[in-house]
Amino acid sequence: MIETQRKHRRYLIMTASIGSGHVKAAEAIAREVRRVDADAIIEIVDFMSRGVSTVNWLMKRLYLLMLAFVPDLYDYCYKFAGGNATGRLSDTAFSLVVYRPMARLIDAYHPDTILCTHPFPEGACSFIKRFSRRQFRLGVVLTDYSLHEIWVYPRVDDYFVAIPKMRDGLIAKGFPPECVHTTGIPVDRKILELPDKAGARKALSLAADKPVVLLMGGGLGLGGIETMLDDLERIEGKMTLLVVAGRNEDLELAVRKRVPTSRHELHVWGFTQRAQLLMRASDLIVTKPGALTMSEAFILGLPSVLHDPIPGPEEENAVYATAHDAAVWVHPGESLAGAVKALLKHPERLTALSEGARACARPQAALDIARVFASGRETSH
Repeated sequence: MIETQRKHRRYLIMTASIGSGHVKAAEAIAREVRRVDADAIIEIVDFMSRGVSTVNWLMKRLYLLMLAFVPDLYDYCYKFAGGNATGRLSDTAFSLVVYRPMARLIDAYHPDTILCTHPFPEGACSFIKRFSRRQFRLGVVLTDYSLHEIWVYPRVDDYFVAIPKMRDGLIAKGFPPECVHTTGIPVDRKILELPDKAGARKALSLAADKPVVLLMGGGLGLGGIETMLDDLERIEGKMTLLVVAGRNEDLELAVRKRVPTSRHELHVWGFTQRAQLLMRASDLIVTKPGALTMSEAFILGLPSVLHDPIPGPEEENAVYATAHDAAVWVHPGESLAGAVKALLKHPERLTALSEGARACARPQAALDIARVFASGRETSH
Protein backbone atom coordinates (compact mmCIF):
# COMPACT_ATOMS: atom_id res chain seq x y z
CA MET A 1 0.00 0.00 0.00
CA ILE A 2 1.35 3.43 -0.90
CA GLU A 3 1.07 6.15 1.72
CA THR A 4 0.21 9.45 0.02
CA GLN A 5 -0.80 11.58 3.03
CA ARG A 6 2.41 13.49 3.72
CA LYS A 7 2.86 17.07 4.76
CA HIS A 8 4.90 17.81 1.65
CA ARG A 9 3.69 15.52 -1.09
CA ARG A 10 6.17 15.22 -3.96
CA TYR A 11 4.94 15.32 -7.57
CA LEU A 12 7.01 14.52 -10.63
CA ILE A 13 5.18 15.64 -13.78
CA MET A 14 6.71 14.00 -16.85
CA THR A 15 6.15 15.50 -20.29
CA ALA A 16 7.80 15.50 -23.71
CA SER A 17 8.76 18.47 -25.90
CA ILE A 18 7.26 16.97 -29.05
CA GLY A 19 5.09 19.90 -30.03
CA SER A 20 3.89 22.20 -27.27
CA GLY A 21 0.64 20.54 -26.18
CA HIS A 22 2.14 17.92 -23.87
CA VAL A 23 4.26 20.56 -22.10
CA LYS A 24 1.40 23.05 -21.75
CA ALA A 25 -0.83 20.34 -20.28
CA ALA A 26 1.85 19.54 -17.71
CA GLU A 27 2.25 23.19 -16.78
CA ALA A 28 -1.51 23.68 -16.43
CA ILE A 29 -1.76 20.70 -14.07
CA ALA A 30 1.19 21.90 -11.99
CA ARG A 31 -0.45 25.29 -11.44
CA GLU A 32 -3.67 23.65 -10.25
CA VAL A 33 -1.85 21.20 -7.97
CA ARG A 34 -0.23 24.20 -6.28
CA ARG A 35 -3.68 25.71 -5.77
CA VAL A 36 -5.16 22.65 -4.07
CA ASP A 37 -1.99 21.43 -2.29
CA ALA A 38 -0.03 24.48 -1.18
CA ASP A 39 2.71 22.41 0.47
CA ALA A 40 3.34 20.24 -2.57
CA ILE A 41 6.82 19.90 -4.04
CA ILE A 42 6.40 19.81 -7.83
CA GLU A 43 8.93 19.14 -10.58
CA ILE A 44 8.15 19.23 -14.30
CA VAL A 45 10.65 17.27 -16.41
CA ASP A 46 10.90 17.04 -20.19
CA PHE A 47 11.59 13.35 -20.65
CA MET A 48 12.89 13.90 -24.19
CA SER A 49 15.45 16.56 -23.31
CA ARG A 50 19.16 15.98 -23.81
CA GLY A 51 19.73 16.61 -20.10
CA VAL A 52 17.66 13.56 -19.23
CA SER A 53 19.05 11.21 -21.87
CA THR A 54 20.95 11.64 -25.12
CA VAL A 55 19.18 8.55 -26.48
CA ASN A 56 15.77 10.05 -25.67
CA TRP A 57 16.76 13.32 -27.32
CA LEU A 58 17.96 11.52 -30.47
CA MET A 59 14.68 9.60 -30.64
CA LYS A 60 12.81 12.90 -30.46
CA ARG A 61 14.90 14.30 -33.31
CA LEU A 62 14.14 11.20 -35.39
CA TYR A 63 10.43 11.53 -34.62
CA LEU A 64 10.37 15.18 -35.72
CA LEU A 65 12.27 14.41 -38.92
CA MET A 66 9.79 11.66 -39.71
CA LEU A 67 6.87 14.06 -39.21
CA ALA A 68 8.46 16.68 -41.43
CA PHE A 69 9.66 14.51 -44.31
CA VAL A 70 7.84 11.14 -44.28
CA PRO A 71 4.48 11.61 -42.53
CA ASP A 72 3.11 8.50 -44.24
CA LEU A 73 5.74 6.45 -42.40
CA TYR A 74 4.58 8.01 -39.13
CA ASP A 75 1.02 7.04 -40.03
CA TYR A 76 2.14 3.46 -40.60
CA CYS A 77 4.01 3.35 -37.27
CA TYR A 78 1.02 4.80 -35.43
CA LYS A 79 -1.36 2.21 -36.85
CA PHE A 80 1.19 -0.58 -36.44
CA ALA A 81 1.60 0.21 -32.74
CA GLY A 82 -2.15 0.22 -32.20
CA GLY A 83 -3.39 -2.96 -33.69
CA ASN A 84 -1.34 -6.09 -33.12
CA ALA A 85 0.96 -8.04 -30.84
CA THR A 86 4.05 -6.99 -32.79
CA GLY A 87 3.16 -3.35 -32.22
CA ARG A 88 2.83 -3.95 -28.48
CA LEU A 89 6.20 -5.73 -28.54
CA SER A 90 7.70 -2.60 -30.11
CA ASP A 91 6.20 -0.47 -27.33
CA THR A 92 7.67 -2.85 -24.76
CA ALA A 93 11.12 -2.67 -26.36
CA PHE A 94 10.98 1.13 -26.38
CA SER A 95 9.91 1.22 -22.71
CA LEU A 96 12.90 -0.93 -21.78
CA VAL A 97 15.23 1.45 -23.65
CA VAL A 98 13.98 4.43 -21.62
CA TYR A 99 13.80 2.48 -18.34
CA ARG A 100 17.17 3.64 -16.98
CA PRO A 101 16.66 7.39 -17.55
CA MET A 102 13.28 7.16 -15.82
CA ALA A 103 14.72 5.19 -12.91
CA ARG A 104 17.43 7.84 -12.44
CA LEU A 105 14.79 10.59 -12.30
CA ILE A 106 12.75 8.70 -9.70
CA ASP A 107 15.82 8.15 -7.56
CA ALA A 108 16.70 11.85 -7.84
CA TYR A 109 13.24 13.27 -7.01
CA HIS A 110 11.70 10.54 -4.79
CA PRO A 111 8.15 11.33 -5.96
CA ASP A 112 5.00 10.13 -4.23
CA THR A 113 3.12 10.77 -7.48
CA ILE A 114 4.24 10.68 -11.10
CA LEU A 115 1.92 12.20 -13.66
CA CYS A 116 2.67 11.68 -17.37
CA THR A 117 1.31 13.77 -20.24
CA HIS A 118 3.07 11.65 -22.86
CA PRO A 119 3.16 7.86 -23.36
CA PHE A 120 6.96 7.52 -23.50
CA PRO A 121 7.62 8.20 -19.79
CA GLU A 122 4.39 6.37 -18.95
CA GLY A 123 5.70 3.14 -20.45
CA ALA A 124 8.96 3.43 -18.54
CA CYS A 125 7.10 4.05 -15.28
CA SER A 126 4.91 1.00 -15.84
CA PHE A 127 7.97 -1.21 -16.23
CA ILE A 128 9.65 0.32 -13.18
CA LYS A 129 6.59 -0.49 -11.06
CA ARG A 130 6.79 -4.07 -12.33
CA PHE A 131 10.51 -4.73 -12.09
CA SER A 132 11.69 -2.65 -9.12
CA ARG A 133 10.72 -1.87 -5.53
CA ARG A 134 10.19 1.82 -6.27
CA GLN A 135 6.68 2.85 -5.21
CA PHE A 136 4.66 5.80 -6.48
CA ARG A 137 1.19 6.65 -7.66
CA LEU A 138 1.12 6.77 -11.47
CA GLY A 139 -1.33 9.04 -13.27
CA VAL A 140 -1.59 9.48 -17.04
CA VAL A 141 -3.26 12.32 -18.95
CA LEU A 142 -4.22 11.43 -22.52
CA THR A 143 -3.76 14.54 -24.64
CA ASP A 144 -5.92 13.57 -27.62
CA TYR A 145 -9.59 12.96 -28.33
CA SER A 146 -9.20 9.26 -29.09
CA LEU A 147 -7.78 6.20 -27.33
CA HIS A 148 -4.75 4.48 -28.82
CA GLU A 149 -2.82 1.44 -27.61
CA ILE A 150 0.35 3.50 -27.27
CA TRP A 151 -1.19 4.97 -24.08
CA VAL A 152 -2.35 1.67 -22.57
CA TYR A 153 -0.05 0.13 -19.96
CA PRO A 154 -0.68 -1.93 -16.83
CA ARG A 155 -0.02 -0.59 -13.32
CA VAL A 156 -1.41 2.89 -14.09
CA ASP A 157 -3.33 4.06 -11.02
CA ASP A 158 -5.31 6.88 -12.65
CA TYR A 159 -6.15 7.66 -16.25
CA PHE A 160 -7.52 11.09 -17.24
CA VAL A 161 -9.26 11.21 -20.60
CA ALA A 162 -10.93 13.82 -22.78
CA ILE A 163 -14.29 12.19 -23.57
CA PRO A 164 -16.54 9.38 -22.25
CA LYS A 165 -15.83 7.13 -25.25
CA MET A 166 -12.17 6.96 -24.23
CA ARG A 167 -13.14 6.08 -20.65
CA ASP A 168 -15.35 3.28 -21.94
CA GLY A 169 -12.44 1.97 -23.99
CA LEU A 170 -10.09 1.80 -21.00
CA ILE A 171 -12.72 0.14 -18.81
CA ALA A 172 -13.26 -2.44 -21.56
CA LYS A 173 -9.52 -3.16 -21.37
CA GLY A 174 -9.84 -4.00 -17.67
CA PHE A 175 -9.06 -0.77 -15.84
CA PRO A 176 -11.31 -0.19 -12.79
CA PRO A 177 -14.03 2.42 -13.48
CA GLU A 178 -13.09 4.41 -10.37
CA CYS A 179 -9.57 4.88 -11.76
CA VAL A 180 -10.58 6.31 -15.17
CA HIS A 181 -11.65 9.95 -15.03
CA THR A 182 -13.33 11.92 -17.83
CA THR A 183 -11.89 15.36 -17.14
CA GLY A 184 -11.15 16.81 -20.56
CA ILE A 185 -7.69 17.98 -21.66
CA PRO A 186 -5.98 20.36 -19.19
CA VAL A 187 -5.70 23.99 -20.28
CA ASP A 188 -4.20 26.97 -18.42
CA ARG A 189 -6.98 28.58 -16.38
CA LYS A 190 -5.73 32.03 -17.42
CA ILE A 191 -7.84 31.49 -20.51
CA LEU A 192 -10.88 32.19 -18.32
CA GLU A 193 -9.47 35.59 -17.33
CA LEU A 194 -9.01 36.99 -20.85
CA PRO A 195 -10.78 40.20 -21.88
CA ASP A 196 -13.62 40.09 -24.37
CA LYS A 197 -12.88 40.16 -28.10
CA ALA A 198 -12.89 43.95 -28.32
CA GLY A 199 -10.55 44.19 -25.32
CA ALA A 200 -8.19 41.61 -26.77
CA ARG A 201 -7.99 43.49 -30.07
CA LYS A 202 -7.30 46.72 -28.23
CA ALA A 203 -4.53 45.05 -26.20
CA LEU A 204 -2.94 43.84 -29.45
CA SER A 205 -3.48 47.15 -31.31
CA LEU A 206 -5.61 45.45 -33.97
CA ALA A 207 -8.31 47.07 -36.07
CA ALA A 208 -11.73 46.63 -34.51
CA ASP A 209 -13.68 46.64 -37.79
CA LYS A 210 -11.96 43.90 -39.84
CA PRO A 211 -12.39 40.12 -39.67
CA VAL A 212 -9.49 38.59 -37.75
CA VAL A 213 -8.16 35.19 -38.80
CA LEU A 214 -5.46 33.42 -36.77
CA LEU A 215 -3.09 30.95 -38.44
CA MET A 216 -1.23 28.52 -36.19
CA GLY A 217 0.94 25.47 -36.78
CA GLY A 218 1.57 24.42 -33.19
CA GLY A 219 4.78 24.97 -31.24
CA LEU A 220 6.81 23.54 -34.12
CA GLY A 221 5.32 25.85 -36.74
CA LEU A 222 4.14 22.97 -38.94
CA GLY A 223 1.22 22.92 -41.34
CA GLY A 224 2.13 24.72 -44.56
CA ILE A 225 1.45 28.26 -43.32
CA GLU A 226 3.13 29.91 -46.31
CA THR A 227 0.87 28.00 -48.68
CA MET A 228 -2.10 29.09 -46.57
CA LEU A 229 -1.06 32.73 -46.88
CA ASP A 230 -0.79 32.38 -50.67
CA ASP A 231 -4.33 31.00 -50.66
CA LEU A 232 -5.70 33.74 -48.40
CA GLU A 233 -4.15 36.50 -50.52
CA ARG A 234 -6.77 35.61 -53.14
CA ILE A 235 -9.56 36.81 -50.83
CA GLU A 236 -10.30 40.37 -51.92
CA GLY A 237 -11.90 41.75 -48.76
CA LYS A 238 -9.51 43.24 -46.24
CA MET A 239 -8.74 41.03 -43.25
CA THR A 240 -6.37 41.00 -40.31
CA LEU A 241 -4.20 37.88 -40.43
CA LEU A 242 -2.33 36.79 -37.31
CA VAL A 243 0.40 34.20 -37.81
CA VAL A 244 2.07 32.23 -35.00
CA ALA A 245 5.22 30.56 -36.36
CA GLY A 246 6.14 28.83 -33.11
CA ARG A 247 9.81 27.84 -32.90
CA ASN A 248 10.10 27.74 -36.68
CA GLU A 249 12.45 30.72 -37.17
CA ASP A 250 12.65 30.28 -40.95
CA LEU A 251 8.87 30.48 -41.17
CA GLU A 252 8.74 33.57 -38.98
CA LEU A 253 11.31 35.33 -41.17
CA ALA A 254 9.51 34.34 -44.38
CA VAL A 255 6.18 35.68 -43.10
CA ARG A 256 7.75 38.95 -41.98
CA LYS A 257 9.00 39.48 -45.53
CA ARG A 258 5.40 39.26 -46.73
CA VAL A 259 4.08 42.03 -44.47
CA PRO A 260 4.79 45.01 -46.79
CA THR A 261 3.19 43.42 -49.85
CA SER A 262 0.18 41.62 -48.35
CA ARG A 263 -3.27 42.92 -49.31
CA HIS A 264 -4.28 42.16 -45.71
CA GLU A 265 -3.09 43.51 -42.37
CA LEU A 266 -0.50 40.85 -41.52
CA HIS A 267 1.11 40.30 -38.11
CA VAL A 268 3.54 37.54 -37.11
CA TRP A 269 4.84 36.09 -33.85
CA GLY A 270 7.36 33.36 -33.12
CA PHE A 271 6.93 31.24 -30.01
CA THR A 272 4.69 33.39 -27.82
CA GLN A 273 2.97 33.33 -24.45
CA ARG A 274 0.16 35.44 -25.95
CA ALA A 275 -1.38 32.69 -28.07
CA GLN A 276 -4.55 32.60 -25.97
CA LEU A 277 -4.95 36.38 -26.29
CA LEU A 278 -4.50 36.07 -30.07
CA MET A 279 -7.21 33.41 -30.12
CA ARG A 280 -9.50 35.61 -28.06
CA ALA A 281 -9.08 38.46 -30.55
CA SER A 282 -9.93 36.26 -33.54
CA ASP A 283 -13.13 35.44 -35.39
CA LEU A 284 -11.68 32.23 -36.78
CA ILE A 285 -8.60 30.05 -36.30
CA VAL A 286 -6.94 28.08 -39.11
CA THR A 287 -4.82 25.38 -37.56
CA LYS A 288 -3.64 21.82 -37.45
CA PRO A 289 -5.90 19.84 -35.10
CA GLY A 290 -3.58 19.59 -32.13
CA ALA A 291 -5.65 18.57 -29.12
CA LEU A 292 -4.57 21.39 -26.81
CA THR A 293 -5.19 24.11 -29.41
CA MET A 294 -8.58 22.58 -30.09
CA SER A 295 -9.36 22.46 -26.36
CA GLU A 296 -8.51 26.15 -26.01
CA ALA A 297 -10.66 26.99 -29.03
CA PHE A 298 -13.56 25.04 -27.47
CA ILE A 299 -13.34 27.06 -24.26
CA LEU A 300 -13.24 30.35 -26.18
CA GLY A 301 -16.04 29.30 -28.52
CA LEU A 302 -13.67 29.99 -31.40
CA PRO A 303 -14.66 28.43 -34.77
CA SER A 304 -11.86 26.42 -36.38
CA VAL A 305 -10.77 25.53 -39.88
CA LEU A 306 -8.65 22.39 -39.59
CA HIS A 307 -6.10 21.22 -42.16
CA ASP A 308 -3.01 19.04 -42.62
CA PRO A 309 -3.44 16.86 -39.53
CA ILE A 310 -0.54 14.66 -38.48
CA PRO A 311 -1.65 11.19 -39.61
CA GLY A 312 -3.19 9.25 -36.77
CA PRO A 313 -3.97 11.24 -33.61
CA GLU A 314 -4.61 14.63 -35.19
CA GLU A 315 -6.84 13.08 -37.83
CA GLU A 316 -8.94 11.58 -35.06
CA ASN A 317 -9.02 14.95 -33.27
CA ALA A 318 -10.36 16.50 -36.48
CA VAL A 319 -13.02 13.80 -36.74
CA TYR A 320 -14.15 14.57 -33.19
CA ALA A 321 -14.33 18.36 -33.72
CA THR A 322 -16.21 18.14 -37.01
CA ALA A 323 -18.61 15.50 -35.68
CA HIS A 324 -19.57 17.95 -32.91
CA ASP A 325 -19.96 20.87 -35.36
CA ALA A 326 -17.11 22.77 -33.74
CA ALA A 327 -14.88 22.96 -36.83
CA VAL A 328 -14.61 22.69 -40.59
CA TRP A 329 -12.01 20.26 -41.97
CA VAL A 330 -10.36 21.27 -45.26
CA HIS A 331 -9.06 18.12 -46.95
CA PRO A 332 -6.27 17.96 -49.56
CA GLY A 333 -7.46 19.42 -52.84
CA GLU A 334 -10.12 21.57 -51.19
CA SER A 335 -9.82 25.36 -51.06
CA LEU A 336 -8.69 26.81 -47.77
CA ALA A 337 -9.45 30.34 -48.93
CA GLY A 338 -12.88 29.18 -50.06
CA ALA A 339 -13.64 27.74 -46.62
CA VAL A 340 -12.50 30.90 -44.82
CA LYS A 341 -14.36 33.16 -47.24
CA ALA A 342 -17.58 31.14 -46.92
CA LEU A 343 -17.49 31.25 -43.13
CA LEU A 344 -16.80 34.99 -42.95
CA LYS A 345 -19.61 35.58 -45.45
CA HIS A 346 -22.12 33.63 -43.35
CA PRO A 347 -22.02 34.81 -39.72
CA GLU A 348 -24.78 32.36 -38.80
CA ARG A 349 -22.42 29.48 -39.67
CA LEU A 350 -19.70 30.99 -37.51
CA THR A 351 -22.22 31.26 -34.67
CA ALA A 352 -23.18 27.59 -35.04
CA LEU A 353 -19.53 26.52 -34.96
CA SER A 354 -18.94 28.70 -31.90
CA GLU A 355 -21.84 27.06 -30.09
CA GLY A 356 -20.56 23.61 -31.08
CA ALA A 357 -17.13 24.46 -29.72
CA ARG A 358 -18.48 25.67 -26.37
CA ALA A 359 -20.49 22.46 -26.03
CA CYS A 360 -17.18 20.52 -26.15
CA ALA A 361 -15.38 22.76 -23.63
CA ARG A 362 -13.95 21.43 -20.34
CA PRO A 363 -12.34 24.53 -18.77
CA GLN A 364 -11.88 22.92 -15.32
CA ALA A 365 -9.93 19.88 -16.55
CA ALA A 366 -6.60 20.76 -14.90
CA LEU A 367 -8.30 21.55 -11.60
CA ASP A 368 -10.28 18.32 -11.69
CA ILE A 369 -7.08 16.34 -12.24
CA ALA A 370 -5.32 18.13 -9.39
CA ARG A 371 -8.21 17.43 -7.02
CA VAL A 372 -7.99 13.70 -7.68
CA PHE A 373 -4.39 13.66 -6.47
CA ALA A 374 -5.00 16.07 -3.60
CA SER A 375 -7.66 13.68 -2.32
CA GLY A 376 -4.86 11.36 -1.29
CA ARG A 377 -6.57 8.17 -2.41
CA GLU A 378 -4.28 5.26 -1.65
CA THR A 379 -3.49 2.87 -4.47
CA SER A 380 -2.25 -0.68 -4.56
CA HIS A 381 -2.91 -1.94 -8.12
